[in-house]
Amino acid sequence: MNRKRMRYEGGKILAEEKRFAVLIDSDNVSVKYIKYILDEVSNYGITTYKRIYGDWTSSNANSWKKVLLDYSITPIQQYSYTYGKNATDSAMIIDAMDILYSGKVEGFCIVSSDSDFTRLAGRLRESGKTVIGMGEKKTPRPFIVACDIFKILENIANEEKEDPSKAAGQTGHDAAVDSVTSIKTIEEALINIILENGDDDRGIDMGELGSRLQKRYPDFDTRNYGYSKLSKFLSKFDSLKLEPTGTAINVSLKVPETDNSMEKMIIDLVRSHGEKGVNLGTLSSEVRKIHPNFNPKEYGYSKFEQFIRSFDAFELKNVTPLNKKVMLKK
Repeated sequence: MNRKRMRYEGGKILAEEKRFAVLIDSDNVSVKYIKYILDEVSNYGITTYKRIYGDWTSSNANSWKKVLLDYSITPIQQYSYTYGKNATDSAMIIDAMDILYSGKVEGFCIVSSDSDFTRLAGRLRESGKTVIGMGEKKTPRPFIVACDIFKILENIANEEKEDPSKAAGQTGHDAAVDSVTSIKTIEEALINIILENGDDDRGIDMGELGSRLQKRYPDFDTRNYGYSKLSKFLSKFDSLKLEPTGTAINVSLKVPETDNSMEKMIIDLVRSHGEKGVNLGTLSSEVRKIHPNFNPKEYGYSKFEQFIRSFDAFELKNVTPLNKKVMLKK
């Protein structure tokens, strides 16, 4: 994510760091994460508002009181007027809208494990603000996907507690992570992004790939899968190839060679249907019966049709707009 904002001064365009308002729901986040929260926000810009909401007359808030001065966080008192109703949520939402209309920040960090802030995150994004969400693993998914970026606090904290020798690479990716997007879904998204946006020869810049992936899945964070760097995370996929180019890294698909046995098999399938050829969809089904794991994306093609067109032995004829036949060239 770009952490810079632009302003004009003396006819020149000057870049400045984005300003963020950090709003913390003390009722739904543990005090032990405060250092990690503020450190993480600093990766995206400058924190100009630091406010935490709760009933400070309650004994439950005692643990927070000890750290507020250390981190210069402003406590906002909100009494629980009615049992069972969370007045803290309302106070945070009102303050967030006041800050939004002040025009003094470019982004918000909403720290809570409560889905009640889902609509607030959406409203702030509608106003063009960057929304970073942070919460514990128990955070409901509607709030997670409503943010531009979502960070799981347990994973951020665990990274710093790891052995320093692992800091530059893997931190135990075999650990089960049930609350985030599955690794299979992430790999499929990576392949699609490269196919849709990458150059045929060079692939796609790693930074752009990571940015596009996070736009699709706000909860994507390499630390969720046990890696501290995107490059280390990407290198775990057999389907991807990383190539340094100067100070950047390009990511492309590893395209396996289509061996003669694959081509011969498809030729035999087409020939078995006679001179009239075979429906493209039927051919696709027959190939997958023989090779259940077959996927044209592994060969650099988004569709089976493009894969078949890559062979000189075949020609495709349109029977109807939705029906194509594959025949052997004469």
